[in-house]
Amino acid sequence: MKIQNSRRQFIRAFAASTAAASGSLALSACGGAGTAPVFASFEHGVASGDPLSDRVIIWTRATPSSNYDGRDFEITWQVAADEQFSKIVKSGSFVTNANRDFTVKVDVTGLTANTVYYYRFNFDSRVSPTGRTKTLPVGNVDQVKLAVVTCSNYPAGYFHVYGEIAKLSDIDAVIHLGDYIYEYPRDGYASQDAASLNRLVEPKTEIITLSDYRSRYAIYRSDTDLQAVHAKTAFITVWDDHEFANDTWIGGAENHDPVTEGPFSARRAAALQAYHEWMPIRLPDASKNDRIYRSFDFGSLVSLHMLDTRLIGREKQLSYASYISATGAFDAAKLAQDMSNPNRQLMGAEQSAWLQSQMTKSTATWQILGQQVLMARMNIPAPLVLGQIGFSDYTKLLVKAQTASDTLTATDKAILAQPAIPYNLDAWDGYAAARETVFATARTLDKNLIALAGDTHNTWASDLTDMSGNAIGVELGVTSVTSPGFEEIFAKEDPAAVAAGLEQIIGPLVYAETKNRGYMIVTATPSETRSEWRYISTVKSKNYTLVAGKTLKVLPGKANRKLLAV
Repeated sequence: MKIQNSRRQFIRAFAASTAAASGSLALSACGGAGTAPVFASFEHGVASGDPLSDRVIIWTRATPSSNYDGRDFEITWQVAADEQFSKIVKSGSFVTNANRDFTVKVDVTGLTANTVYYYRFNFDSRVSPTGRTKTLPVGNVDQVKLAVVTCSNYPAGYFHVYGEIAKLSDIDAVIHLGDYIYEYPRDGYASQDAASLNRLVEPKTEIITLSDYRSRYAIYRSDTDLQAVHAKTAFITVWDDHEFANDTWIGGAENHDPVTEGPFSARRAAALQAYHEWMPIRLPDASKNDRIYRSFDFGSLVSLHMLDTRLIGREKQLSYASYISATGAFDAAKLAQDMSNPNRQLMGAEQSAWLQSQMTKSTATWQILGQQVLMARMNIPAPLVLGQIGFSDYTKLLVKAQTASDTLTATDKAILAQPAIPYNLDAWDGYAAARETVFATARTLDKNLIALAGDTHNTWASDLTDMSGNAIGVELGVTSVTSPGFEEIFAKEDPAAVAAGLEQIIGPLVYAETKNRGYMIVTATPSETRSEWRYISTVKSKNYTLVAGKTLKVLPGKANRKLLAV
């Protein structure tokens, strides 16, 4: 956008629809003649989020200069019907300061449904980039198109996924399923190439304090691809564990040591504050900043229910180590008993009741759950889960059992005799009774259920069935933006063979892709919902190609609700 040469002309044009006081404060806050400016720029871009039919959150950060002296910044903002801002529909000002890390977040109300708007911010003749956003539709809707992403680890590689989505003009919203940032130190998880890629995180230590979390968001939001996608399309987000610490649960996290890192409650509070400062999210209840479950209605077509399966209701994860005896024997029966505990919670009773109420009230064709962890049953042979045998060796053993069973050794038979168990107890598999509660709600209400899932860094598409075998819906699992997947865990295996083998071993699994980073495009119409997976050839180079993955669909109605090839 071209900035006018005359400072006075620009301020008059920009602030014509705002209070005169806003303009005078904006001038004085930068210092008078001969003083160094205390405001640097809008270096972290703009963003919008949580669109409804009549409102949307807009966001920016007023980056202070090195001469900042503690004063407030009053930032003016505009929302227009056109990119040239000749038709301004809303405007105002927002005061920010160090207490909120200089972030600006405005809930712009009184907008028109299903309408594209443009927005920008100004301070002392410095103008932010222009953002584009869109309100939700009402009434009969022919199509809803969502981009779905998760697990964006800055040091692991370039955010090409975000750059690709930013090129799209027909997306109604970007759904981010969590792990927007990672908490690890500079030499931590998936950081081995960070220096060569010039993607070292700040601070260099693991993030624990409020200042730490703020700095980490700042380095992520310095990424131009992430800024581009935020400026192009509204985000609807939930957190997962790495916005706090790995494998977070209601009382702690795997990656938190109270002895050396202090009480988890203090870290949790710091992470929560930074999240709400930096993310364009609207709190359903301003007095409860840990409650982010909320719904979005895209007219009569889609009700999107964003869930928290991580922070407010999750009991501590089970551990396989607890079920292995000193002699190495695995107690599968005890594990199954503990997983099926009817009182074991993942979302918590309050959120579960809320979801049931939302689904009961909704008349939309599709009920979509935007949530973090895999909901489908993902049972694989225990020897693979416990690392007792490699994937290709297990496959060879299966072939041997089918073609030359008389050559099986006692060790071979012992391995084949072990049961299939969940590969990830951090997912819904570790909370089986809680999952049945959600399934019972969908089945009783006769809803067309689609669960979106992230977290695993791999692609999964599965049919959802309850314990009695009733078809409930489908799950669409998205791979990561940058975080490595099974190609690292099964480093010596052929990824295509791993994916194909998993599709054979796991009953509900229809599609797996365990090598590439990417995103999903989920398109809902009254007659079907399709998911198209798109992959990035590499996140380790600026040069890459976009690779088309599989496309699957699901049809509405009790007789359908299963994944079909397109």
